[in-house]
Amino acid sequence: MAQIKSKALFFTTSPRTPSKMIPEIQLLHESFEGAKWNNSSQSEFMDKLVMSDFFEGRSIPKDKPLSARDRITRAPKALGFVDLKPTIALTDAGRMLVYGNRPQEAFLRQLIKFQLPSPYHTEGAGMSGTFFVRPYLEIIRLVSELGKLTFDECKIFAMQLTDYRKYDSVKASILAFREEKEERKGQYKKLEDEKITEAIMGTYEDNIAQGKIETREAKEASLKKFITTKKSNLRDYADACFRYLRYTGLFVYSGHSIVVASERAAEVEYILANTERKPVFVDDETAYKAHLFSATEPMLYVDIKENIVDTVMKIGAYTKRELISKGIEELKDLRDELVKKQRDAVIDLQITELKSYSLYSEITEIFNDIHSGTLEFYDAPLMFEYNTWRAMTMLNGGSIKGNFKIDDIGQPLSTAQGNMADIECDYGDFALSVEVTLQGGQRQYDTEGEPVTRHYARLRQKTGKDTYCLFIAKRVNMATFEHFWGINQIPNMTAYGGKPRIIPLELEQFMQLVENSYTYHTTPTPADMRSFLQSTIDQLEGTTGAMEWKERIDRCVIEWLAA
Repeated sequence: MAQIKSKALFFTTSPRTPSKMIPEIQLLHESFEGAKWNNSSQSEFMDKLVMSDFFEGRSIPKDKPLSARDRITRAPKALGFVDLKPTIALTDAGRMLVYGNRPQEAFLRQLIKFQLPSPYHTEGAGMSGTFFVRPYLEIIRLVSELGKLTFDECKIFAMQLTDYRKYDSVKASILAFREEKEERKGQYKKLEDEKITEAIMGTYEDNIAQGKIETREAKEASLKKFITTKKSNLRDYADACFRYLRYTGLFVYSGHSIVVASERAAEVEYILANTERKPVFVDDETAYKAHLFSATEPMLYVDIKENIVDTVMKIGAYTKRELISKGIEELKDLRDELVKKQRDAVIDLQITELKSYSLYSEITEIFNDIHSGTLEFYDAPLMFEYNTWRAMTMLNGGSIKGNFKIDDIGQPLSTAQGNMADIECDYGDFALSVEVTLQGGQRQYDTEGEPVTRHYARLRQKTGKDTYCLFIAKRVNMATFEHFWGINQIPNMTAYGGKPRIIPLELEQFMQLVENSYTYHTTPTPADMRSFLQSTIDQLEGTTGAMEWKERIDRCVIEWLAA
């Protein structure tokens, strides 16, 4: 049982990407079902997880039990996918998430049941009566009634919605903020900082008055550090909230806002009209578990057959007579198939548009914003991955597959899973894996060095073709560069079919390649791409260090398609 100590709303931040908990829950269920959840099983779980092909990390954590608890007792337990008492068990809801055909539907059902307080989250000393809310449900209500919810509105105002009875005042504050934003055009950053500071000062007024402003990160307590830490926390919670809502498929991005997907509006309206707003079974763990673990409670719009029939008729060429005899699960399968066809058609249209270079200016503008840091994207790593896929597709000449997840309207949903390259390119007689990262410094080497080489080897083994790899970062840390310089020169590596061919590029260099292709007199071909890749690898010959190779790569970038 966790104790609530914060006076602001909070959301589960581990894992950040909801889909990444599915294989971990499956591993827990299939390897530890019936075992006690203790230090021993937690350590064993981490050992197995580190050896799995979906683990995203470089090494075994120092504190394995702590790392296991962070992964399992946060989202998987809090959302009712696993039960850890008296022994480890997969719940009915968890079974639908892990093994069902519609994990997003199972996830949505659990989100709108999540509540504060509960037998899993009790209020700490001096906190009694602060919380009485189903957080995700009320955020959904804000998005629906306000038409959109920006990231800043979420972190500043929505995090004050600790009791559903505060809903009207929170909504009014957001509307007032929007009016003030119009009145103070050109001063948004200042206004945003004023409002978030004001919100923190108001929420933690008692703590500040009593001098209780210590933070775990600081050796000495100071109001400035306290406010800075709370700002960071609010941003993390808003980020987690948006990610989890997006995974349900009911919401899409519009700039820095989250909005209800137009084709899913009826589902959102049904949830808001039919879901209990009050927390239930706060002091009854047995009853709460029965409620939380249910795979069918609460009822959703899609659980009503007539609604699914109507949906299928709208998106497919079917009559009611053709559909009415089908079971609801069969109808859902048909709906999912039709939605996939629509999504594929949208992506095909995007690819056609990209290959015409009509989106060149938009793509380069986004890269410029990422490079300079002048525009803060809601999910910068995802945008970097998605925009790089668009750029590689625009370069033409091959089949370019982005392994990031996309939603039903073709927007990026989450980054690629940890067991595959971010982007895989098939150029006929050779293949190319592309990895991108916004990580910098030593952490770049720690988190990217081994996975990049593993993904490269996997693609080569899968295709059986000569394979190259581009590693693209805003700035390539020298330790990372030296790692690739060294590994590329090791002969007879079976997994790589000889020497690896991994080419580190800084974003500015990749942008130069995109510009070169745009100004070239004709569309680049796979042979043009291979010429660049092989020339950078050939430049390894005779180098005495990574820095020399880096300088040679820069010349290859400048000269590509320049003739």
